[in-house]
Amino acid sequence: VHLVESGGGWVQPGGSLRLSCAASGSTLTINSVGWHRQTPGSVRELVASLTPRDGRTYYADSVKGRFTISRDNGSKNTMYLQMDSLKPEDTAVYFCLLFDQFLSPYWGQGIQVTVSS
Repeated sequence: VHLVESGGGWVQPGGSLRLSCAASGSTLTINSVGWHRQTPGSVRELVASLTPRDGRTYYADSVKGRFTISRDNGSKNTMYLQMDSLKPEDTAVYFCLLFDQFLSPYWGQGIQVTVSS
């Protein structure tokens, strides 16, 4: 399984970005997917997660009401993190983490998100 993230970059406070995570693997069945973020000197933290089979989601308190995790209805192996009302403290490297049907974890390469004026 290979994950490719895209959509990061620079945005001013209050702006929006949408991160994408495209997973490849011919026999892949996604058990769950999550977005994590990490800043220098800090541990990687879970920001949001989604369990496709029941639609259950989780959001860290710091992003509730601002971030939305979703799955592409067409390409079932593409996941998104819509980030609105971005704050400078959202600046981090964001990682996609996917668990397959065997609960094996797969990480994306990470993508930088910078929120500043």
